[in-house]
Amino acid sequence: MRGLAFRDEGGGQSDGAEGTPPPTAARRPRMSWQKLTFLPVVLVAVLLATWLWFEQAELDALTRNALSDGRVSKALWQHIELTAISTFFVLIIAIPLGILLTRRMFRRASPAAMAFANMGQATPAIGLLALLVIWLGIGRRAALVGIIAYAVLPVLSNTIAGLKANDPTLLEAARGIGMSPLGVLTRVELPLAVPLILAGVRTALVLNVGTATLATFGGGGGLGVLITTGITSQRMPVLMVGSILTVALALLVDWLASLAELLLRPRGLEAGR
Repeated sequence: MRGLAFRDEGGGQSDGAEGTPPPTAARRPRMSWQKLTFLPVVLVAVLLATWLWFEQAELDALTRNALSDGRVSKALWQHIELTAISTFFVLIIAIPLGILLTRRMFRRASPAAMAFANMGQATPAIGLLALLVIWLGIGRRAALVGIIAYAVLPVLSNTIAGLKANDPTLLEAARGIGMSPLGVLTRVELPLAVPLILAGVRTALVLNVGTATLATFGGGGGLGVLITTGITSQRMPVLMVGSILTVALALLVDWLASLAELLLRPRGLEAGR
């Protein structure tokens, strides 16, 4: 029995194949060149066509006054500021609150917190802004509070949903190898919940761009100034500039958020895709 040897057919070929690693499937890129270029090209074409139309259009004195002296760039910059600041505060409020409400000690408070967040979005934006102006006075602060209250819900609900959707066996396995509660949260729970959280952030960003147009009614500025000026003065060119810039900004923000959603998604979650 000691001298007996077992050998497969074609053993000479198997010896050479032992050192060859198995072929691996090529990793697909996270985004295609079409996704990177299509929307920016469309936006550039639309903005260029708008600019060329204004160059050859005959504008009256009131329209020229509404669009001159840097008023358009000032309104655009104010709108970007309103969107960026409100989104920052939405993130630092909604994500930590969502994490807290999924911990065992605070789970009972989750329905009350969600009901409160639903109230912020269920209230008509213009009515909420009017109430905040009465309370806080005219200015950017009232507009920011209104925008934040309106955009908290999607980030909060997606954070809670993403953390609750985690497989309990994975969390138990992480605890079983000695990971602390903070380690389980930061290294297991949050990475698995990233896709849902980023989807909520993307929704909140687009909501903020749209809601920021109403900031003009509270003295907050933004592209809403051009839109309301065009409506009240019945000057369609002014209305067109404000509307086109608002739509272009919303589409650009959504495109950037979609890229961030792809880039920040953990690669381990792409297995089997």
